[in-house]
This record gives sequence, C-alpha cells and structure tokens, in this order.
Amino acid sequence: MPDGLVVIDKPQGVTSHDVVAAVRSVLHVKRVGHAGTLDPMATGVLVVGFGHATRLLNYIVDHHKTYEATIRLGQRTTTEDAEGEIVVWPAGEREHVRAQVAALSREAIEQTISAHLLGEISQIPSAYSAVKINGKHAYDLAREGRDVVLEPRQVTIDSFDVLAVHEPDAAQGTRDVDVRVTCSAGTYIRALARDLGNMLGVGGYLTRLRRTRVGAFSVEGPHVLTARSEEYSFTTRDGRHETRMKARLGVTKEQLLDASLTMGQAARMTMPAVDITDGQARDLRYGRSIDVTVPDATAAIAHPAGREEDVVAIIIPDTKTPSQSHPTVVFPALFPDA
Repeated sequence: MPDGLVVIDKPQGVTSHDVVAAVRSVLHVKRVGHAGTLDPMATGVLVVGFGHATRLLNYIVDHHKTYEATIRLGQRTTTEDAEGEIVVWPAGEREHVRAQVAALSREAIEQTISAHLLGEISQIPSAYSAVKINGKHAYDLAREGRDVVLEPRQVTIDSFDVLAVHEPDAAQGTRDVDVRVTCSAGTYIRALARDLGNMLGVGGYLTRLRRTRVGAFSVEGPHVLTARSEEYSFTTRDGRHETRMKARLGVTKEQLLDASLTMGQAARMTMPAVDITDGQARDLRYGRSIDVTVPDATAAIAHPAGREEDVVAIIIPDTKTPSQSHPTVVFPALFPDA
C-alpha cells in the first residue's frame, strides 16, 4: 500500500470528505484522511494523507493556517456565511446601519481589528460549526431549530490584514472587505467576520473563504493537485432521483503518486526531524529509547544506503531520562531487508 501526503486545492461546493473519497477512488486504498476540515463554501489547501502517512495528520491539524476571505459589512446571516439566510434589520435600524456602512473608512476597520482581533482572543464559534455538544455537531442542532450555546475558546490571531475595502453597494447598503488572516488551529473565520461587523455596529458575514496555507503546506506549492466539483445523479432506494456534487481529481494513480510527498518529505514538512543510525532505528522499532535529545514530537529518520529515507518513528522526550527519547508512533520498515 502506498504511503504519503498530497496537497489538494479543494473546489467550492464539495466537502472535505468528498475530496478524501476522490483520493481513495484513485488510489484504491481505504486508509485515507485529511488534516483540517474546509466547509463546502471554502476552497484551498486540504492536506490528504494515505497509508501510514495518515498518522501524521493529527500533527498537521495543529499547525497555524492562512486564509484569504471577503467579509460583507452591513448585513448578517443565520449561519454567518453566504450559505445562510439574511437577517433583516428592524425598520428603525436599517437606515442607520446603511449610513454607518457608507461612512466606514479603512482606518476605522483596521483600528478595530488591531484593538480587538489580534493576538490571543476569546472567540465563540458559530452555532453552525462542527463543534460537538453531547456528541452531536452544533450545526445539526441549529438546523433542527434548537438553541445552541457554545463556550468561548482561546485562539491566536497572528495577523489580520485588510487587503482592500470596496466601494459601498448603495442598493444593498453593504460594503465588502478583503482580508488575509493567519491564525491558530480552531479559529473560525466566520466568527471573525461576525465579530468585526458587530464591533463596527453594522453586522457582517463571510462571502468568500480560501485557505492558502497549512503550516508548511501551501496552495502555491509545486505539486498541488487541483480538484473540481461536478454534479452526479442517482436514484435512492425509495425511487427518488437526486443530484449532488462530488469532487473529481482527473488524474491516474501514477500521476497522483508523482504529485505526492514521500513519507520522508511529509514528515520533514510536518515536524522537526532527526537523522538516526540503523542501530537506533532497530531500537525504536522494538520500543526502546535512544540517546537523542528532542524538544517535542520529532520524526526519527534513517538512511539505508542508496535508498529512500525511512521514517522510523515519531519520538518524544523521555521524562525519566532527559538525554533520551522514546517512540510514541512507530512505522513499519520501508525496507524490511535492510
């Protein structure tokens, strides 16, 4: 079974699970996963792992991420993005909000961001997020019409840059703002759009979202595969005809593997790495500690003569013997005869 990571540029209209299904279909393997969900409305970087590289995905999920987005000020929606219904302003507030939106300056927007939406902040996720409440997704509860109360969480906003402030839409009473955000895992860009609009007193929601980077994995990388979405029709068991969207890669198995990162490349882009000897590799695969000092989770990589890098294990500091490290994840030998 092949092992590796592939960076997919996810199209709009399909889920992250749909992209995983497309990779699984091309490779004809079951063990495929992704590092960090993108909503159907969102596009951009989705890191997909297959084979033993799926063990790296939990580490990639925690990497900081960069997004480019458009926030529409002057309106609110039920889902805080373009897929929800517009929440109509009370008649007494509508004209006041329109006047505030028309008068908004770039400086006022940037000052609000700088004062309230940078660094360590407390954020309440959207009621239509994937956060679980008693085992159920918040968005499922919200769609059932139930009250969803989510606890604030601490997130880190490394940067929140205004790229452009567009002219007001006089007919709609709105104004679009293009932004770029780099943030910690667990940050909801929809919630940033909502909170920015509320802080400015005009409401806001997300109309566009594109993830351009996850840690070291960029949408501008040399081997990114661009997926596309297409409709497919089917008949349900009860005879109903339905049409849905699915992700399609349009490549062969060989082309997908050529675009993929090997285990060695993937591990080095995911976490720190340390080169080890053949003897240390054997010790790690037997579950023994080795005389290597690491600060945190680190990939231990062996170099069989004339062969591809062999990712042996992910090692962490040994709490009993600080000069040693022990394996927390062990990978099968790439070359069993070595």
